[in-house]
Amino acid sequence: MKNILLIATGGTIASKDNGNGLTPSIDVNILLDYIPVIRQKCHVTGISLMNIDSSNMDTAHISSISECIMNNYNDYDGFVITHGTDTCAYTAAALSYQLVNLSKPVILTGSQLPIDVEKTDAVMNLTNAFIYSCEDISGVFLAFSEKLIKGTCAKKIKTKSFDAFESINFPYIATIRNNIVEYNINTFENIMTSGNGFHIKTDMCTDIAVITLFPGMNYNIFDYLNLSCRGVIIEGFGIGGMPDNIIEHIHRLTTNGICVVITTQCLYEGVNWEIYEVGRNLAKENVINGKSMTIENLTMKLMWSLAHYKNITDVKNFMEKEL
Repeated sequence: MKNILLIATGGTIASKDNGNGLTPSIDVNILLDYIPVIRQKCHVTGISLMNIDSSNMDTAHISSISECIMNNYNDYDGFVITHGTDTCAYTAAALSYQLVNLSKPVILTGSQLPIDVEKTDAVMNLTNAFIYSCEDISGVFLAFSEKLIKGTCAKKIKTKSFDAFESINFPYIATIRNNIVEYNINTFENIMTSGNGFHIKTDMCTDIAVITLFPGMNYNIFDYLNLSCRGVIIEGFGIGGMPDNIIEHIHRLTTNGICVVITTQCLYEGVNWEIYEVGRNLAKENVINGKSMTIENLTMKLMWSLAHYKNITDVKNFMEKEL
C-alpha cells in the first residue's frame, strides 16, 4: 500500500462551534478517525501544520505548506491537504508554481460543513481526496464533490452548496463513481508526466493589486498603483473591453516598469484583444494577456513570477504560458 501524508491547515472541515461561531480546532488525528475505511487503501500519517480560518491564509502559510511537502517528499507517495474552501483555489494555484518538478499527487480538499456534523460533505471529500492521492498521477489538484480539478483551474462559485467548486475553462480531470476513479481521457496524458529533481521555490512578491473596473470609476487609484506596485491585474469587461480613457493610465504603469495583466470579469472563455479597437490598442502597451485563466491563478502566478523574474518580458512570457 502507498504511504500518504495528510497535512491539516484548518478550515470548516476542522471547525467546531465554540459559542462565538465556527472556529478551526479539530486535530488531524480526529479527522482521520472519521474515515477509518481509508486505512484499508493506504498507510496514513497526519500532521497538524496549522489550524486557521482560510480567510487568514497568506503567502507565508502557503510557503510553509510547500516546505512541509519538501521535508516529507521522499517518505510519501502522495499528499492530502485539508484547507478552508474560501481561499483553497488560491493555495492550489500557488502550490502549482512553488512545487517545481512535482512527480507525485498533491490533493487539496475541504468541506462546506464541519466533519462532525450530521450529513456533512467532509467525509466524502476527505475519502475521495485519499483515493485520488493513491493514483499514479502528478500535480496539484483540488478534490471536491467527487470531482478532481486541476489546481490552476479551480474556483469556488457557491457559498453553501456541496458542489461549491468548478473547473474553469478546463475539463475536470476525473470523477469518482462507486469508489472508482474515472478519468477524462482528454486530460489524462497531462497529469501522467513526472518531473525530475523536485524542489520548491516559495518566494512570492506581494506588491501587487487586483482592480475591477466599473462604469464611472475614478482613475486616481492609478496614481497610488504607480507608487506602490510591481504588478497590477485589471479585470475588464467582457472579452477584454476597457474604457478609452484608461489606456493612458495603463501606459503610465507599463512605462514605469509595472507589469499589467488584463483579464475579464467573466468566468468563461477568456479575453481576445483582436475583436475591438480598444483591445488592439491595449496590445500595443506591452501588457500581459490573462487569456482564460482564473483570477485566483493569475494572482498567485503574478506574485510568483515577480519574485523570480526581474525583466518585464520574462514575466510576460511566463504569465502567458499556461501550465
